[in-house]
Amino acid sequence: MSKVVWGILSTANIGIKRVIPAIQAGHRGMIAAIASRDAGKAAAMAARCGIPRSYGSYEALLADPEIEAIYNPLPNHLHVEWTVKALDAGKHVLCEKPIALNAAEAQAMVVARDRSGKQVIEAFMVRHHPQWQRVRALVREGRIGTVRTLQSAFTFPMRDPNNVRNRLEYGGGALYDVGCYPIVTARYVFGAEPERAIALVNRDSERGVDQVTSGMLAFPGGGQLVFSSALQLALYQRVVILGTEGRIEVPVPFTPPKEQGTRIIIDTGASLDGSSAVVEQFEPVDQYLLQCDLAAAAFRGEATQEFPIEDAIANMRVIDALYRSAESGHWEQP
Repeated sequence: MSKVVWGILSTANIGIKRVIPAIQAGHRGMIAAIASRDAGKAAAMAARCGIPRSYGSYEALLADPEIEAIYNPLPNHLHVEWTVKALDAGKHVLCEKPIALNAAEAQAMVVARDRSGKQVIEAFMVRHHPQWQRVRALVREGRIGTVRTLQSAFTFPMRDPNNVRNRLEYGGGALYDVGCYPIVTARYVFGAEPERAIALVNRDSERGVDQVTSGMLAFPGGGQLVFSSALQLALYQRVVILGTEGRIEVPVPFTPPKEQGTRIIIDTGASLDGSSAVVEQFEPVDQYLLQCDLAAAAFRGEATQEFPIEDAIANMRVIDALYRSAESGHWEQP
């Protein structure tokens, strides 16, 4: 079966380091072209990555008739604009998270999808990793009883003032960049949308972006997410899922290296020293490859999208509510 032909919209690091190698190593896609607003940079990256063609504008990439699908890793404030343009050009789109700067502007993607008949998917690779699929299966079968609380943290040091993550006008900030992961995985585990949200935000006094954002989400039936996200703290990530009959811990929940295996810890809580825990190991896997192969299958109509663009907008509504809460000082409804 022929492979989906991809075009890469920009030379962003996430594309060069993660997604381009994943598409090229996968079974369902090939990359025909890459674009940058700097033609020289596009040509250099094409040569480095073994991509046949390069373009000095995004418009030229979208006009390429061979391209079936676009990967959009542009800065957050450009996600909606160029995803809509790609859809209107007749291309499917895999767009990096967060899908937009707010849920209202993300609705333009739904309109463009329906108008074009093409598909758009938000690039949350974590939901394709076997460790998360196993976690959800364990929760659904009641292995740790009724889940009441998820405790989650995702922090790393990003102090470069010129990095897009530290630029407010580009949609930078901890919640957009890494806080979205605890939110999406909590929704994945609970299989529900939160009813209310509250947040505490520390903003950079010079750049305005949220350096540290912590929050709580209240889910139907008493479920809770308690999380912290940060751009200027030590590198750390962890998820602990607490149920009435035990806990599940995911030591490297969001960005496990593809060369390394992962593990989850399942504990009945019979002892405080962890001696009652059992560990399940997972072989090394490239979650970006799994994501891109599944997206290609969905674009060809050979797989069902479990998480359509409406799911991305639901995640965006939660982020909106958290930012509103930081301003109001009160619980807010997504």
